[in-house]
Amino acid sequence: MQNKVLIVDFGSQYTQLIARRIRELFIYCEISPFNNIPENLDQFKAVVLSGSPFSVNQKDSPDINLEIFLGKKPVIAICYGAQLIAKSLNGNVENSNSREYGRAKLSFIDRDCILFKNININNQVWMSHGDTITALPDEAKLVASTDSVINAAYSIESLNLYALQFHPEVFHSENGLKIFENFFINELKFIKEWNPESFIDRTVDDLKTKLKDDNVILGLSGGVDSSVAAVLLDKAIGDNLYCVFVNNGLLRKNEYEEVLEQYIGMGLNVKGVDSSKLFIESLNGVTDPEKKRKIIGNMFVEVFEQESKKIKNAKWLAQGTIYPDVIESISVKGPSATIKSHHNVGGLPEKMNLKVVEPLKMLFKDEVRRIGRSLKMDSEILNRHPFPGPGLGIRILGEVDSESVRLIQEADKIYIDGLKEWDLYDKIWQAGSILLPVKSVGVMGDERTYERCVALRAVISTDGMTADWFEFPNNFLKEISNRIINKVSGINRVVYDISSKPPATIEWE
Repeated sequence: MQNKVLIVDFGSQYTQLIARRIRELFIYCEISPFNNIPENLDQFKAVVLSGSPFSVNQKDSPDINLEIFLGKKPVIAICYGAQLIAKSLNGNVENSNSREYGRAKLSFIDRDCILFKNININNQVWMSHGDTITALPDEAKLVASTDSVINAAYSIESLNLYALQFHPEVFHSENGLKIFENFFINELKFIKEWNPESFIDRTVDDLKTKLKDDNVILGLSGGVDSSVAAVLLDKAIGDNLYCVFVNNGLLRKNEYEEVLEQYIGMGLNVKGVDSSKLFIESLNGVTDPEKKRKIIGNMFVEVFEQESKKIKNAKWLAQGTIYPDVIESISVKGPSATIKSHHNVGGLPEKMNLKVVEPLKMLFKDEVRRIGRSLKMDSEILNRHPFPGPGLGIRILGEVDSESVRLIQEADKIYIDGLKEWDLYDKIWQAGSILLPVKSVGVMGDERTYERCVALRAVISTDGMTADWFEFPNNFLKEISNRIINKVSGINRVVYDISSKPPATIEWE
């Protein structure tokens, strides 16, 4: 039995957060959809059952054979998982008036329950359910309630089972991490061994064994994921790694030259390919966002393939795929039709008879950054905000041409430089400028202008799944607006986007 946790996903929007919280305790965990549970369960020491957008009373709702877990593995069941167990063991689940969404307070806690050790009455938790457990299952003991929901948590000692109606994984649950710690560390005695140093040592050894003396090709993007993947591979195979950094003409101002210089300074075997003119020309007349994404992705494949053919005896294609990409591609709802269409060099492995190696595929973004720090990588690369694969191509709403690229690059440079000058950059998850496909009337000096409008976007987030807009000091917005309008010929209006995700998305396209 190994020191890891299985998370069974019933389709909850919060499932990734469960994994992130458990990983924060330096415990390794994996997510599997309810309809694709691993056959070998001996490799897992404990199981978590996730929430779900479905009702347990709904026809065709997600279901599993609970006998493979109950009484055989310690289980913590959350929301839908708690309801599924209640219904299966002669409890009762109803759609009632006692539904709760959002913050709630625990008005009762069983002090003897291990989950609630050092957690006080009135502790805030996050609820998100329509169904309510109106009768507990066989042998269950009530361990927590809120004012409006009596059966907020229960335990079944004989099965080593704890079930929660609320979501401890959500950051609004004040002691959610403590609940997981009480269960996994204090009760089950998990060893805290999932740390950057052990990951690096294990991964480098595995890469050496797998790749041997083969040549490996990696497409660098300038982002955190591909950069960390490159350094890990370089540590394992050195000059047998061939990196290609393509300039698609849709990077930020001066980014191609600056990042390429950084990579060379890191000792990576990297070649820069400037195909900016080719990319911009291919987007002529295209305004649909998904068409732009596909054109940019297909063009990258063409350029990358041409460069890859120049590398002799290449056997592997390396990618900076991370765990959220993997989870989404095997999700309960199935692969999305448009998932990451612009990130991975689709079709190349088969076309060029290459095998794929993805050293980061079990890591979340914050874990990738921790690995990078342990590898002594430059903080300028590790702290770089997420940037879309199609780059400025989807931050220019409407048609992309060289003039639009110039405008957005100039405005965005002023904006990002301003964030750094005001020591705001590292407080923000993601920031960028969006060039709108409209013109507005303005006055400059004694002349009227009819020029473009730029929207500024800045959000705070922990994982990009949800995000709130960043509250800037008024003087910052005033200064940046003035700088952009005064210095970028062709822009006469600046606005700030104050939409949160959801309902809006971080990017506009």
